Amino acid sequence: MAPPETVCTDDTGVQAVHVDADLLVLHKPSGLLCVPGRGPDKQDCLSARAQQRWPGALIVHRLDQATSGLVLMARHHYAQQRLSHAFAERQVHKCYQAVVQGQLGGEDSAWHDIDLPIAADWARRPLRVIDHHLGKPSLTRWRALAYDAQAETTRVELAPVTGRTHQLRVHLAAIGHAIVGDALYADAATQAQAPRLLLHASHLAFTHPVTNAGITLHWPAEF
Repeated sequence: MAPPETVCTDDTGVQAVHVDADLLVLHKPSGLLCVPGRGPDKQDCLSARAQQRWPGALIVHRLDQATSGLVLMARHHYAQQRLSHAFAERQVHKCYQAVVQGQLGGEDSAWHDIDLPIAADWARRPLRVIDHHLGKPSLTRWRALAYDAQAETTRVELAPVTGRTHQLRVHLAAIGHAIVGDALYADAATQAQAPRLLLHASHLAFTHPVTNAGITLHWPAEF
């Protein structure tokens, strides 16, 4: 097997963090869809750009359009099947960085849990809500990294245990610390603090679907 490629950027703007014969790990910028949306104006997306360079590349998981960071793709169906199974069995370790409104946590850097069930808000789709009767069990681990007293914001590290739609955004808003720049779940003042959602998928650790080697990748947040 050829050695993995190093970080590179091609003419489609896709940044490749890891490339081998079986899988890709790409950096998705904020504002780019992972897969095509409805309508001709929503066909540009990470998967389409990736397929221009790596024909046959297949989506394994997704990030919200507003979220930046690491996205894992497969280069053939066997790898997609193995990687999808790893996600379903929670064998892929993911970490995010975010900047949230207010002071969250203390100075001990201890991990804490947000254990609140999430359900679709059918009247306001695609939004999600905390619903203790109809919601699916949803668990997010978080720890504070730094508090900015001037901006009154906290940088946090997030480790989702489950993978519900909008989970991190909904959970942080539910405990009174919405993510800065969040156009869906933050109030107007918190939205206005940044031109984008300050949420970034910074870390991926998983077992290679063919070689069984452990792979750990990190891409720092650009905010």
